[in-house]
Amino acid sequence: MEQERQVLVIFPHPDDEAFGVSGTIALHIKNGTPVTYACLTLGEMGRNLGNPPFATRESLPHIRKKELQNAARAMGITDLRMLGYRDKTVEFEEEEALASHMGELIDELDPSLIITFYPGYSVHPDHDATGAAVIRAVEKLPAGKRPKVYCVAFSNNCEEEIGQADIIHDVTEVAHIKIATLKAHVSQTQLMVKEMEEQLKNNDPMVMARVNLERFWTYKF
Repeated sequence: MEQERQVLVIFPHPDDEAFGVSGTIALHIKNGTPVTYACLTLGEMGRNLGNPPFATRESLPHIRKKELQNAARAMGITDLRMLGYRDKTVEFEEEEALASHMGELIDELDPSLIITFYPGYSVHPDHDATGAAVIRAVEKLPAGKRPKVYCVAFSNNCEEEIGQADIIHDVTEVAHIKIATLKAHVSQTQLMVKEMEEQLKNNDPMVMARVNLERFWTYKF
């Protein structure tokens, strides 16, 4: 993993960071790199209300906000930005206005690396819209001043259309932090984490790979 000056992570929902990026974030922080996490929404329209349910539609945003804060603490993030957009409506934001907001963050923080979703290959419309806004903002910068952009992709057709991930991080040494981050989003991950921990005890190779390896595509401008 390259030493970075500043990392900026931009995702639309609480828990987006947990599944594929929390190990990478933890490693950067362990290496002394400042990491800012900008989360656009509070995931207030999420389907999961806990199992058994302990949230209501009204209480879910407050619960997920607290879960996001707990996840940030688990990773060691001290600069968490909650941007106040509404869940499941990011795709309807005015494109230039959203890109301009992302550009303001980039101008402020001057990151050497941005991590976001690969537009068109990240399944959820909010994911795609967030990634597209970040790419649009970075494209406006002079080529020599653009940070690297590592994208997360997981649609069924992603490897067929954009090739294999060119960045793979082995996060085994911070896997316990990744599990703690997943656990922090308890309303969304309760049953999944319990099953995952059982599979890890049994050395399930697929689950071990999911936990210990994080893959990214470098966006080519």
